[in-house]
Amino acid sequence: MLFAFDRKFKRSGIKVIAGVDEAGRGPLAGPVVASAVVLPGGFRLKGLADGKTLTERKREMYYKTIVRDAVAIGIGVVWQSVIDRINIHNATYRAMKSALKKLTVLPDLVLVDGPFTIPGVRIQQKAIIAGDAKSACVACAGIVSKVYRDGIMRKLHTLFPVYGFAVHKGYPTKKHRSAIKKYGICSAHRTSFSLL
Repeated sequence: MLFAFDRKFKRSGIKVIAGVDEAGRGPLAGPVVASAVVLPGGFRLKGLADGKTLTERKREMYYKTIVRDAVAIGIGVVWQSVIDRINIHNATYRAMKSALKKLTVLPDLVLVDGPFTIPGVRIQQKAIIAGDAKSACVACAGIVSKVYRDGIMRKLHTLFPVYGFAVHKGYPTKKHRSAIKKYGICSAHRTSFSLL
């Protein structure tokens, strides 16, 4: 179904499609990460779905396949200090623009997860609500973003182990908020967010 969604654009004459998605809008700590993914013709990934519905193990398996087989992948990272300065909405689009700029091929069409297109991008775009559950290239971009960001959060855990970043990845869980109450915040936290 996800692959059929993308194929209908190719049947209309569009040759190169990039899917764009992000991970990390909601956490209290760490960066927001966006990915742009261009898949080759005939690419298949059995069981591909919205990355949020997959287990961590399955996401990591798919990530390896996507990275190995994709025509091009771009990843954009916007850190918490910038998020605090320009807000998460603007930071998300900055990460998406950065991801697109890092692609080694120029797409004819960009499919963006969510209700809005990316400001300042001149390539043809289409915003797709719940795009990671509809489009194969958007779903792959979501998986790449999530796995890449999870890796960053595991590294932050080694620097700030008391918060449990390796477990909750910076999201506002009860344990995370309890750790903030007990230890205060660290440099990985987004001070513009409501942390308690």
